[in-house]
Amino acid sequence: MNELNPRITEFLHKHHVLTLATCSDNLPWCANCFYVWIEEEAGFVFTSDDTTKHIQDLLQGNNVAGSVVLETETIGKIRGIQFRGRLSKPEGELAKRSKKSYLKRFPYAMLMQTNIWLLEVDYIKMTDNRLGFGKKLIWERGK
Repeated sequence: MNELNPRITEFLHKHHVLTLATCSDNLPWCANCFYVWIEEEAGFVFTSDDTTKHIQDLLQGNNVAGSVVLETETIGKIRGIQFRGRLSKPEGELAKRSKKSYLKRFPYAMLMQTNIWLLEVDYIKMTDNRLGFGKKLIWERGK
């Protein structure tokens, strides 16, 4: 896998909420989830109950899109990530590492009865206006 631009990984490590966009039966849906970024997998780990609308949509087809954004009104500071990827429940050693990483960042999640999910990213487009208005950094898995 090709390496992510350090600006992308730094941004993803600094933030903790992503927005997932799903669609089922031609009905779009968005959900916000706390996440931890796992660089080795180029993926987001988050928790969610199997009965939520976004997980039910994704169980019908595991492709997902989403974003992570910095809220700012200053145009020169605008930064954000848009992504596409595939959702799965991690298994074995990957499940253990994913859960450990998530609980390290969000220890209160130990009290929740929920499932760990891994969203492996295939495509990222980062907008970073600090590099110039509308500057885009693109990453694709395997390219």
